[in-house]
Amino acid sequence: MDELPVAAMLPALRRSLAATSNAILIAPPGAGKTTLVPQALLDDAWVGGGKILMLEPRRLAARAAAARIATLIGEAPGGLVGYRTRLDSVIGPRTRIEVITEGLLTRRLLTDPGLDGVACVIFDEIHERSLEADLALALTRDLQRGLRPELRLLAMSATADGARLADLLAAPVLHSEGRAHPVDIEYAARDLADPRDLPDAIARAIRAALAAHRGDILAFLPGVGEIRRAEAALANLAEARIAVLPLFGDMPPADQIAILTPGETRRVILATSIAETSLTVPGVRIVVDGGFRRAPQFDAGRALTRLITRRISKAAATQRAGRAGREAPGIAIRLWTEALHRGLPEFDRPEIMDAELAPLVLSCTAWGEHPADLPFPDPPPAAALKTATTLLATLGALDPAGKLTARGRRMAELGATPRLAALMLAAETPGEQALAADIAALLEDRDPLRDSGTADIHTRLDAIAGRHPGDRGSLARLRQAAATYRTRLGLRRDTPASGDPAALIAAGFPDRIALRRGEPGSFRLADGGGAKLPLTDPLSRAPMLAVAALGGRGAPTIGLATPLDPAIIETRLADRITTTAEIALEGTSGTVMRRERRRLGTIVLTDRSLPATPDDITQALQAAITAKPGLLPWTDRTRKLQARTGWMHRLAPDTWPDLSDTALIPTLDSWLFPYLAGLTRLRDIAALDLTAILRNLLGHTRITALDHALPEHLTLPGGTIPIDYTTPIPAAAARAQMFYGLDHTPTLANGAITLQLALLSPAQRPIAITADLATFWRTGWPDARKDMRGRYPKHEWPEEPWHAPATRRGRGGSSS
Repeated sequence: MDELPVAAMLPALRRSLAATSNAILIAPPGAGKTTLVPQALLDDAWVGGGKILMLEPRRLAARAAAARIATLIGEAPGGLVGYRTRLDSVIGPRTRIEVITEGLLTRRLLTDPGLDGVACVIFDEIHERSLEADLALALTRDLQRGLRPELRLLAMSATADGARLADLLAAPVLHSEGRAHPVDIEYAARDLADPRDLPDAIARAIRAALAAHRGDILAFLPGVGEIRRAEAALANLAEARIAVLPLFGDMPPADQIAILTPGETRRVILATSIAETSLTVPGVRIVVDGGFRRAPQFDAGRALTRLITRRISKAAATQRAGRAGREAPGIAIRLWTEALHRGLPEFDRPEIMDAELAPLVLSCTAWGEHPADLPFPDPPPAAALKTATTLLATLGALDPAGKLTARGRRMAELGATPRLAALMLAAETPGEQALAADIAALLEDRDPLRDSGTADIHTRLDAIAGRHPGDRGSLARLRQAAATYRTRLGLRRDTPASGDPAALIAAGFPDRIALRRGEPGSFRLADGGGAKLPLTDPLSRAPMLAVAALGGRGAPTIGLATPLDPAIIETRLADRITTTAEIALEGTSGTVMRRERRRLGTIVLTDRSLPATPDDITQALQAAITAKPGLLPWTDRTRKLQARTGWMHRLAPDTWPDLSDTALIPTLDSWLFPYLAGLTRLRDIAALDLTAILRNLLGHTRITALDHALPEHLTLPGGTIPIDYTTPIPAAAARAQMFYGLDHTPTLANGAITLQLALLSPAQRPIAITADLATFWRTGWPDARKDMRGRYPKHEWPEEPWHAPATRRGRGGSSS
């Protein structure tokens, strides 16, 4: 294999890893990096007889890579070279090169934090930036910086962002030339108006390519649904002895491997991104690229992950085009315009930016570090981390301090998502454990009965148990995964399942317990959201459901569920039930009622009214007054006391309290609430004597001082009149005759405040407003007197009123 381009780079790579801990190898598709690099490093001195782990993003790539490397050294997988995936493994006692899928490395790190016996970890196709790859890279880098500085890390890709990885790994970037098979690129004349048109567009492009070019065709579509529609549109190609073959991740391994074997006739392979990297599909000379991919996107607000269809990046387009040039010159037909291509992002968006992060947070916490403290290529979003932490606490994996609980440790060891781990740990008998294993296997794979017409999970469980027909390949894969989980739970692989799935689903998805809102098919979820079912589904009329899967656009659609007996909540989820007592005011009188509700999330399980206790009544009245201070019976007398005290507070703030509304409303608990004891309803508040309450607050000594400094009334020669302290300047108003005999303006608070006097006519209209009565008598009074004598001749209007005897209020008099 010395003719593979990467062979020329191997000496430099080996020297680099001998001298430094890490390296980055950028090599175009077909350069041979996946095949040659692991075996080239195996006998280097720093390996010391240890193992090399190589991560592949997909099961098919892991199997194919192991098979190819083993073939080159003249063995079958299971000897010097082996592989492990979630569903199968071919490993022997001599195995030193292990090709594994990404999630398995994380699980291995949590059970073997030192990676004993491992000399190097190779991250193949690192540019794909899957969540598991980012997590594995962060954990191994953390291990290297601490316990294992001699561990080597090698990142390999055709299109990776070398600079970013170089900073993260403190590593040199080595570049290899690619295979010299040119690939011509063709662009479409027009962009697709809607991704839903893609299967038909792919079919048309394939027909045209079959006529214009030689060789097999590899066509890229986003998902299985699009593959099936394109397959149907190409059904008549069989008449021309052209085989149309699907290729996607959930196919049986044997069917996947068969596609990697040269065909006897011309082939059209309809593939997802599974064929984008790490594979050589024999005979392919033509790539037809739809330009879309399926990616998970997590909605933190609804705790729901959806698969969305989005445009690929330039890097992904390059990888796909390279599939046409692995064996000979080829052509890549892109179903988008060159103008659109210029606007594509350079790299695909990292999955860590959009995925649910509960599995990542659980793994990091089990590792002993917070995600924010680990060396990720891109830091996980803070909002998603918070949502994940909340979910893990709800599932019992984290304590209030955010530390891993014993339950959380067991969840991490199971190697499943936190929800599925919680579901399995909720099982109380061997039969329930086996049932939980079946449910977990079902929920982490594709629904084998998507077109069954019902979301009832019992139908799927019956299919797994052989009691209901279904796709044999899918069911075989589910049974294999379920058997693996049985083993992890300490069961025999053939332990029969028994029990109610509702209890287990409710434990793993407590926020998705659903209560029918009234009309069939409409449900309220425990997390406060809504979900729906078609009216044709028998579950649409169930009063309560345990929901295991949600999907759809807009309002979530229930994908998998089972009827839930409320008694299960009481017996199996008692620790998640909250009891709240709500105190409310009812009726026009404001009678206080106590309402006790028991809830699971936002779902009310029981609701009953109870007699209110004295404390309840006080609490309700306090809340009502706090929310609406206008309920308090403020009287003129109270306002006058507030105003008088306000003037004293301004004169001596250290001695006199502030009794303004601004100061009193925020402090109701200290001066008012003690007086609510004994009240029984809202209308009783009107009987409160706020003046007396405020006088008690001031105390006898201050009240005496207040009456002396700022009396409520002013004594004049003609009688006593009230003083208004609510105006900007304290004021007193009376008929002019009452001021006769007074030749100065009275003052208050030992002369600190000068009154403003209003002298009124017999009709109570102002004659003058003055703060200097003596000056007014001598300068303004003559004109005012002339006017008043003409208007009111029967009243006294002396020329020198400061010498005249005062006239009592209500008395008139003849003019002189």
